[in-house]
Amino acid sequence: MSDWFRQGADGRITLTLHIQPGAKKSEFAGMHGDALKIRLAAPPVDGKANDALVRFVAERLGLPRSAVTLKSGQTSRHKVLEVVGATPAAIAALAAA
Repeated sequence: MSDWFRQGADGRITLTLHIQPGAKKSEFAGMHGDALKIRLAAPPVDGKANDALVRFVAERLGLPRSAVTLKSGQTSRHKVLEVVGATPAAIAALAAA
């Protein structure tokens, strides 16, 4: 298992992310310490970046938006997401994207 994601006994996967809002395009940008870095095109105002993050991760995993939840980091660049219904292999593939 990687440092940036963990699978719980209930099958839910927790992702540790570092977010860079206001980028030219939304994309995965490799590792940032023990977190996966994601650049988001959305601005960091009124929760737009958080919504864009949840939508971006859900789309990349082929899951409905409701399967991805922001657990912590609402106003921080360091965020923790919880994902339901994804395999560890699909999550690990995000870092290679």
